[in-house]
Amino acid sequence: METITSRTNSLITRIRKLTADRKFRRQQRLMVCEGPKMLAEAIRWQARLETVLWQEGVQPTQELPDGVRQAAVPADLLRSVAPTQTPQQVLFLCALPDHGLPEDLSGTRYLVLDGLQDPGNVGTLWRTADAFGADGLVLLPGCADPWNPKTLRATMGACFRLPVWEGTLEQLLPRLDRAGLPLYATALQADTVDIRQADLTRAAVVIGSEGHGVSQQVLAASRQTIQIPMTDRCESLNAAAAGAVVLWQMGFGGRG
Repeated sequence: METITSRTNSLITRIRKLTADRKFRRQQRLMVCEGPKMLAEAIRWQARLETVLWQEGVQPTQELPDGVRQAAVPADLLRSVAPTQTPQQVLFLCALPDHGLPEDLSGTRYLVLDGLQDPGNVGTLWRTADAFGADGLVLLPGCADPWNPKTLRATMGACFRLPVWEGTLEQLLPRLDRAGLPLYATALQADTVDIRQADLTRAAVVIGSEGHGVSQQVLAASRQTIQIPMTDRCESLNAAAAGAVVLWQMGFGGRG
């Protein structure tokens, strides 16, 4: 265990840049996570850990794989580099998993996000997709960075369990065709049906952006649009809430 006290230490400046810079995260193929629960999930699901930063005086509670760099830092230094104002005593760097769309989609239920820009919503839907048994999360262009620390924090560890892929609609459509999976979109159009009438047990369903909904390009490529029944006085649901209803229907609602 090494000790670091300087704010200009190369590791500290690297972590600070990884936290703030999306492009740098991609170049380094690293994400920044924090907290003992997230670390435990990373170890449990065999994520590739690179470095663990412990707050000085905190006794490590997890046994780390061989070769992981460990350093102790003062509490104020950890606060200065952590992505939250009140860090949870441990921060770590973890390798990004492969996130390009696979050639073959072997599962049956996928959630697709179209231009969803809020990191908290993306992370919450990632966590919810994992909870309800989806086989993967697909992010179309314009979505929040899945490796943003705020996104990762909202996943509560699902980022280590459920794959997320980034790709274009043009890449996704032939893969869905080969897998025999129809594409549905949550929107209100002439062909819209109640979500309870659609068979979503083998499907990919799109949740649109918070401000603009599902894009016209995606709507044109969808087999059908679906809506969640709600009271007349309510116009719409938050994207994360709508996604939760869709995912429940995909995973459990269609099983009777």
